[in-house]
Amino acid sequence: MFSNPLFDNRADAGERLAAAVFAELGKLNLTAPEAVKPIVYALPRGGLPIAVPVARLLGCPLDVVVAKKITRPDNLELAIGAVTADGNVLWQKQKQHNLPWQKSALDQAQNNAQSLLADLSPGRPNVSAAGALAILVDDGVATGMTMAVAAQALRIQQPMALWICVPVAPQDLLEFLEEMCDRHIVLETPDPFYSVSRFYGEFPQVETEIALACLRQQTEWRSSVKLEG
Repeated sequence: MFSNPLFDNRADAGERLAAAVFAELGKLNLTAPEAVKPIVYALPRGGLPIAVPVARLLGCPLDVVVAKKITRPDNLELAIGAVTADGNVLWQKQKQHNLPWQKSALDQAQNNAQSLLADLSPGRPNVSAAGALAILVDDGVATGMTMAVAAQALRIQQPMALWICVPVAPQDLLEFLEEMCDRHIVLETPDPFYSVSRFYGEFPQVETEIALACLRQQTEWRSSVKLEG
């Protein structure tokens, strides 16, 4: 990690990202702001603490798109692709085709995604991205594989627009992000990059219980606001 990190922790990054997203929405000069129906989608688990302040400031639902890296059996850190829980798959361009272990690697990654989605389902709102402004959030982008397949999955639902919003990403991935969405917001693009965790003062693993609490927290907050209104 940097001796002087860019963000104290995910909460700090989330607050700063929320302000940037809110400001960007304000620039749209909409004649009918109520026509824009934002939904924030986090990539769990690390993206959820980032996404809560964004959804809170926008007063909108918070949901998830669960995606997992597909890795080589001899190198579990090397992503050769990514898959969502509902079966959207994206392979690296340099992927070798039809190797014996690829199907099992894909199946394992999708099973892991489905298991996490099942764990988080009790906190998810009943919403669809169709016709909405889908705002896809994570704690950072390193290779872009899980972000890309999550964006691909959301596109299928035909949102009005798709934004990708993250605190930090490599400069050389910005063009790739632009291809995946209608608008992107990246707060910092440090070079050299190496890893997302490097730019946070605190970057603990987000446990499933914490991720589920993030979803429930936003759903309960929106319910209380409606009751007060």
